[in-house]
Amino acid sequence: MKIVTLCGEGSCCPVVKITDEHVEIGEKGNVCVLTKSEWEILKRKILSKEV
Repeated sequence: MKIVTLCGEGSCCPVVKITDEHVEIGEKGNVCVLTKSEWEILKRKILSKEV
């Protein structure tokens, strides 16, 4: 599992947890779970500036 912390200046500190089966994005009480396929689509759209 790979975990990336996305802490900013505020008190919010979301994380991205990447496992072999899925990817979790969010923080305690507010988490989005994506399949690996959905994660790849999201990454592609972010990198191409569609999102």
